[in-house]
Amino acid sequence: MMSLCAVGVTQLIVHFPFPSPLIRPLLAPKQAWPSEQISRWVESGDFDSGYLEYFARDPERRVPKGANLVSPADGIVQRIHSYEGITYLVVGLSFWDVHVVRTPVAGVVKDIQDDGSFYPRGPFLGNDGLLRGKPFPVQKIVTLDTEYGEAKVRLITSYWASRLKVWAQIGERIEKGDKIGRILLGSTVIVELPGDFPLTVKTGQRVVGGETVISGQGGMP
Repeated sequence: MMSLCAVGVTQLIVHFPFPSPLIRPLLAPKQAWPSEQISRWVESGDFDSGYLEYFARDPERRVPKGANLVSPADGIVQRIHSYEGITYLVVGLSFWDVHVVRTPVAGVVKDIQDDGSFYPRGPFLGNDGLLRGKPFPVQKIVTLDTEYGEAKVRLITSYWASRLKVWAQIGERIEKGDKIGRILLGSTVIVELPGDFPLTVKTGQRVVGGETVISGQGGMP
């Protein structure tokens, strides 16, 4: 018993001020892996295996039926913005969100474009910067031909996430809620829709990729 107590105390000391691996299973994700600790892992490249397993999760989603559009990702709606005939929906993802990106609307993939450059750590340039590409964060832009016109999904990295994966292919028909890619670590996803597109979500609202309706009507199947 004394030896077990000694091990426990040693773990607490070694990992201070962060949670010991012995108590992480008892904590909520944000408490088990605090943002400061994750940031240090990014700097060192030495991640906790438990966190990587948690981050890689890819839960099933029930895509709602009906004439609607769904959120492209899990996260918080940071901004809804109209600019030069395009409506932008900006969704911010945290270290603890699912990072699989989904198409908000059915359509045919017209183009997949690289944009931006590696974004060094420093003062945040704001969402306007995210909308305009170079020299802003690394982006993959998936362009879709949809029944509403041309729509785009921008997968955007931050300092904390320098890699993107896009699974969709040019010429492929994809359905609403289908998976199109993944971002590694904290990131942003922007949906671009033609015209003054009516959205039903609000700034500050938490959304779930493939499930939360962002425009139109319809419930769960």
